[in-house]
Amino acid sequence: MPELPEVETVRRGLEPILIGNAFARVEQRRKDLRFPLPKRFSERLEGRKIEALDRRAKYLLVRLDDGEVLVMHLGMTGSFSIDHANGVSTSPAREGRQARATAREDGAKHEHIVFHMRDGTAIRYSDARRFGLMDLVQAEKLSSHALFKGLGIEPLSSSFTPEWLAAKLKGKKTSIKAALVDQRLIAGLGNIYACEALFRAGISPKRLAGALATKSGKPTARTEALVESVKAVLKDAIKAGGSSLRDYRRADGSLGEFQHTFNVYGREGKPCAKKGCGGTVRRIVQGGRSTFFCPTCQT
Repeated sequence: MPELPEVETVRRGLEPILIGNAFARVEQRRKDLRFPLPKRFSERLEGRKIEALDRRAKYLLVRLDDGEVLVMHLGMTGSFSIDHANGVSTSPAREGRQARATAREDGAKHEHIVFHMRDGTAIRYSDARRFGLMDLVQAEKLSSHALFKGLGIEPLSSSFTPEWLAAKLKGKKTSIKAALVDQRLIAGLGNIYACEALFRAGISPKRLAGALATKSGKPTARTEALVESVKAVLKDAIKAGGSSLRDYRRADGSLGEFQHTFNVYGREGKPCAKKGCGGTVRRIVQGGRSTFFCPTCQT
């Protein structure tokens, strides 16, 4: 499932197209995605101007001029492609006439919503497994909405500090890996980037979360290293356009590139990437998810 860097990359790709534009027409080809689409979905969007495009955790927030917010989540296989008014398309390219025809057929089969914009651009949402979602929420009710009211801190915000993290981890008996991917604590940080951040910080994913804080809830050297690593790995991933492991693509149709720089994720049995370590990357299961780490240099 796309994590914070992938969603932020998509947001940045859609932003110059959406901001200041308006929905001229909305094609709704089915009544639901993961959940039923809002009543009068197309009608409520048509004619509305987009004032801002934000992100909260793994959600895209399209702020409209009537005070409503179009909330979108990509799920596991959701993606956008863009047909620009000048005829240029960002649909994934394949070689050969037959391959292109197959790509069009595959795309049309799973293309559930098309946003036709006032300037002639068409933004197409495809989702093979239909785990994505779209909703319309009044802006003033967004923070209390079921999707958002329990979300934790944004890890790239200035509020995410060693002091804040230490206070939250004080006394926690769960593993630090489980704490990092808990969306009630840190919003948008998922399995891939938790593994990579822990590696950069030199912290074992099995270490108790509470051990990263003093008894009085103050930060330790490990807490400081972890906050720095979380921010750094997320920024690096965004700069690389995210990680494309299966279905994820940027809004321009290209693949993310951060997967080529993974230090531990998906590297079970391979030598540790840290110079001079000599260890071997291991895989364990925590909370039903694979965790990758180096037991030699992560303590």
